[in-house]
Amino acid sequence: MRLRSALSALLLLVSCVLAATAAAGGPAAAATAPHRTTAPATAAPTVTEHPVTLVNDTGQTIWIGSNVNADGSAQLTGLPTLDTGQSATVAIPEDTGAGHWRGKFFAREGCSGADGSTFHCVLGDCGASVGSCTTGEQPVSLAEFNFDPSDSLAPWYNVSYVNAFSVPVTISPDGVAPPPDGGACAPEGCPDDLLPYCPPDDLTTDVGTGLALCVNPDRDAQTPYSDAIGGHCPWAYAWSKADTVPGNKVVRDCTSCSGFTVTFH
Repeated sequence: MRLRSALSALLLLVSCVLAATAAAGGPAAAATAPHRTTAPATAAPTVTEHPVTLVNDTGQTIWIGSNVNADGSAQLTGLPTLDTGQSATVAIPEDTGAGHWRGKFFAREGCSGADGSTFHCVLGDCGASVGSCTTGEQPVSLAEFNFDPSDSLAPWYNVSYVNAFSVPVTISPDGVAPPPDGGACAPEGCPDDLLPYCPPDDLTTDVGTGLALCVNPDRDAQTPYSDAIGGHCPWAYAWSKADTVPGNKVVRDCTSCSGFTVTFH
């Protein structure tokens, strides 16, 4: 009888200890608690970059310039200097500035001087920095882009001779076949030198370097300049409202390309 009483007391003691352990979150509680997993850390947002390959086919050294629209787009730095035949690729991110990039590339020609102080270009001058622009560019040929993720048709691209013609420019989407109908993803611009067609009143030549520039006297109207430039290269803007002319070919979009190649001829 005493043995049975002792055994009952022992069992009661063990039961109390287990209950207390479970209440305290000990091994018993761990055995019966529902399974939990730690939530994974939130991944950093993917940065979308748009590669633009810049090719120098001009026969002379050029310094790449770039400027952006006044909408918060990030100004590019570290832009390359290209000897003739050279190329370089610039990656344009979407996660800086305004979350998109709307801007332009151009060739700076006839440059000399010390970076950051006396550096100066005959054509396309945009400040004293070799690798970036610190002022607006002088009138020259432009390769323009609109990388905007909120626009379902972007990126948009065009060659602009609206302000002036300095060198021929072409833009070709990468990773897609040129469409037979000349629509989306078609190349823009043309490799032809248009200086021979420049109206004499609009043509200037630098005495020291011999570099010539054809300047549009009125970018917002049709003029002998726009007739000559647009007539020989209908795949580029020759005046600001060229995209309103029925059947124009001056601007394209391409959602499926892997990047772009801009060639200065």
